[in-house]
Amino acid sequence: MDWPLKVQGRFLDEADVQVVCNLLGDHPEWGRTRLSEKLCQIWNWRRPDGQWKNIACRELLRKLEGRGLISLPPRQRNGRKRPPKIAQISVVRQPVEGDLASVQPLQIVDARNNRQDEQVFNYLLNSEHYLGFSRPVGQNMKYLVRAADGRVLACLLFGAAAWKVQDRDRFIGWNALTRETYLNGLTNNTRFLICPWVQVKCLASKILSQICRRLPVDWERRYGHRVVFIETFVERQRFCGTCYQAANFLCVGQTQGRSRQDRFSRLCVPIKDIYVYPLCRNFRRRLGVEQSGKLRGGVTGQTS
Repeated sequence: MDWPLKVQGRFLDEADVQVVCNLLGDHPEWGRTRLSEKLCQIWNWRRPDGQWKNIACRELLRKLEGRGLISLPPRQRNGRKRPPKIAQISVVRQPVEGDLASVQPLQIVDARNNRQDEQVFNYLLNSEHYLGFSRPVGQNMKYLVRAADGRVLACLLFGAAAWKVQDRDRFIGWNALTRETYLNGLTNNTRFLICPWVQVKCLASKILSQICRRLPVDWERRYGHRVVFIETFVERQRFCGTCYQAANFLCVGQTQGRSRQDRFSRLCVPIKDIYVYPLCRNFRRRLGVEQSGKLRGGVTGQTS
């Protein structure tokens, strides 16, 4: 074994692994969550917002077990996630039609700031989005969009960026080490729902444009650091990505038909177009790449 090991973006030596082994031996009653919480405290392993990196630590433990260095206690839930409890909400489904001016000014709110807004958000994604809704893991933002008169128009969810995307990483100029260090500067628009009873031309691109301007500030307010780059994946057999194109997102390539859970290259999922949107002109420098100037395709993004 060559030391130090780099696991989950963290360098470990033999003494670090021994700390894990000692905790397992001294506390055989602990589950994986309790173990990861204690390790984060010992290593002072925190996210930029100051919260413990419990999820990353549990993944690190699984990788150490995969290398044969430790033996973890069995999973308490057999690896099955509990489905989120979605409250049944009454939402006005009266058709919303007309031009963009008829629904402006748009009311875009952080749904997590209000329990009722969040319930509406969760319910709509779960009932109306073709992918449904599952409890987001890690840092995320939930936006609920209403018309000027309060009618619900849309929902958008932003969460953790994909760990590795070849065409995205090439566009940014990342190598593996730089990506591991700066990945938290990205966010993924994992869900975008225009309610099916809403038929307003150019609404989707207008919403994207407004949210792109406020997202870095909202993210910093909640998590203590800004995101500087948005990615999203559009299933090409279902959608054309027109609203992203109209909002100046740039298509930089396609996925390889794998999911973020595909650790062994065995899963096959629909190929998706990769759209990106830099949130500042010097995004490459902020993402660890010493490169500046205009972006490929002439897209320059917003200034911060």
